[in-house]
Amino acid sequence: MSQTASLTISGAHVWAGEGRGFSARDIAIVDGVVAAHADPAAEVVDGSGSWIVPGFVDAHFHAYATSMDGFENERGPLSFSAINGTLRLEKALQRGFTTVRDVAGGDIGLARAIDANLFASPRYHFTGPALSQTGGHGDPRSEHVDVCFSHGHMCEVVDGAENLRVAVRERFRTGAHAIKVMTSGGVFSLTDPIRIPQYSPEELRVIVDEATRRGSYVAAHAYSSEAVQHSIENGVRSIEHGNLIDSETARLMAERDAFLVPTLAAYDAMDRRGAEIGLNAISLAKNSEVLSKGQEAIQLALAAGVRVGFGSDLMGDLEDDQLCGIRLQTEAAGPSAMLRSLTQENAALIGDDKLGHLGVGAYGDLLMLTANPLEDPSALWEQDARRAVVQAGRIVRAER
Repeated sequence: MSQTASLTISGAHVWAGEGRGFSARDIAIVDGVVAAHADPAAEVVDGSGSWIVPGFVDAHFHAYATSMDGFENERGPLSFSAINGTLRLEKALQRGFTTVRDVAGGDIGLARAIDANLFASPRYHFTGPALSQTGGHGDPRSEHVDVCFSHGHMCEVVDGAENLRVAVRERFRTGAHAIKVMTSGGVFSLTDPIRIPQYSPEELRVIVDEATRRGSYVAAHAYSSEAVQHSIENGVRSIEHGNLIDSETARLMAERDAFLVPTLAAYDAMDRRGAEIGLNAISLAKNSEVLSKGQEAIQLALAAGVRVGFGSDLMGDLEDDQLCGIRLQTEAAGPSAMLRSLTQENAALIGDDKLGHLGVGAYGDLLMLTANPLEDPSALWEQDARRAVVQAGRIVRAER
């Protein structure tokens, strides 16, 4: 992450939050944090004609997803995955994502390199390898392959309550922000139907119990209503994807204060580009099942009062479609709700009250946009609409 700096931006339109819109004011960042008063020695930037929003948060990112092949992601050289991951993180920062949550992968070494400013990166929260049952979404083996697989860089196969208890404790020992678990089939996995719930209630409760006592939470990969209900009934806080939920499931999510993190970019990118970059036929067929339902799920969730975040979930070369996810979610939710998802909702999910807003005490992370995104929503997803990206008071990308 960038070292802290002091910066004053004058005469800009600054986002005050949903329902309040933008207000014309200066914004002062002192030693990387938004302050009430400017540092006289700070760099001053003319913000005239700019609309300032908090730095974006991607709550479903994968640094180590270097390939469209599950085995390559899991068992390829970790050194390659890590170096490739630094590039994926740096590109995300350049697009305006000043914070990411890596749900399936990442580790303390990558986080330590970021903290040591060895490369430019968003603020980084990782879960370590996601937990999967045998034959679940995190098991990369096809049905006709007889090989052993227990763990990789992004997923680990763990069965049984007590084994899971140890696995969760080990993740927290090594710096995990939260725990990721697979509770339904998925597009990328080869042998599991998308709708059927995974892990037993007993197993899920052990995972949630360990995370809760640690002061953390569990995020679950889940698509169908039955899988989502299975997850939240056993204490899961964050539902990743959720494309196939119905209105009753959305109501239950709101009742239990569960978050939804949509990942529309992934399905759109796999639909348009998957075949040409080698995505297998099984995954292409599964993707078609969930593709058309993602935007509808967001609308059902918002109507029920569910807190909706934002994620990208892009594998391999598809990572450059990250901003497309903003466009797709804006089509479903509108620009104001989209801004809330990218900032304050994802910040609340992560649990950091310095994220997602520009009040005094917030991180000095922001985007200077060339247009009012409430009037021209494309400013949220067009790379050229970023006049500057600022992290901790330091300009990390500016107009040429």
